[in-house]
Amino acid sequence: MDVKHGRVVKGINFVNLIDAGDPVEQARFYSDNGADEICFLDIGASLEKRKTMIDVVAKTSERVFIPLTVGGGINSIQDIRGLLKAGADKISINTAAILNENLIAESSSRFGSQCIVAAVDVKKYYEDWIVYSHGGTKNTGINAMSWLEKLQQLGAGEILLTSMDKDGTKDGFDLGLLKRANDILNIPVIASGGVGNLKHFEEGVTIGGASALLAASVFHFAEFSILDVKRYLQKQNIQVRF
Repeated sequence: MDVKHGRVVKGINFVNLIDAGDPVEQARFYSDNGADEICFLDIGASLEKRKTMIDVVAKTSERVFIPLTVGGGINSIQDIRGLLKAGADKISINTAAILNENLIAESSSRFGSQCIVAAVDVKKYYEDWIVYSHGGTKNTGINAMSWLEKLQQLGAGEILLTSMDKDGTKDGFDLGLLKRANDILNIPVIASGGVGNLKHFEEGVTIGGASALLAASVFHFAEFSILDVKRYLQKQNIQVRF
C-alpha cells in the first residue's frame, strides 16, 4: 500500500493520486481476508525529507499478525531499528540505498538479509530500464539491471521491483522486466505495478518468474478479492498459502 500524509493512496504511473482509505484499517481488512504480507510504502517521505510513519506501523502491528514490510524515508540504522521495534518485520530501502550503498550492507549485516528489502522503481528506456528515486520523481540515470546485481551483492534479501510505466494501468506486469531481473538474480523478486485481472497474476509467476506478487488498485477498489486470486492461481497449479 502506498501511503501519503497518513492515508492510503493510489494513482497511475506514480501520479494523479486518489484516497483509498485508512492504512491501519486497510491492513487489518487485507490480513483478515487472506493476504500473506502487508507492505506500507510512505511514498512522500524521501521527497519531503521526513521520517516514515512510525505511529502507523505501531498501530498496525497491534492489529495485524502477518509480516509487515515498511519503507519510505529510511536513511539510517537508527531508522531501521526504530521501525523494527515498532512492529515492522521487514524494511524496504529505496532512495537511501542509491544515496548510500553501505546502508544495505550494514543493515543486512546487523539485522539479517531476511528483513532487508531493496525497493527499485524503474522506467523503460528503449530496450533497457532506468532507476528512479525520491518516490519516482528523479531519474538517477542508473541502469536497472546493474543496480539490481549490486543490491544483491550488498546483501539485500529481496527485491521489490516496480514498473512505473505499468503502475496503476491494469495492463499487466512488465514481464520483460521481471524476466530479465530473475535471469540475473538469485534472491526473490516481488513483482509490482500493473495488475488488472487474474491472468496477470499467473503471468507474473509463469512468465516473469516472480517469487511474490504485489497488487493494490484491484484490491483497494474491490474488483476481486485476495481469495479469488489464490483460488485462481491454485487452479493453474501455482503454489499458494491459504
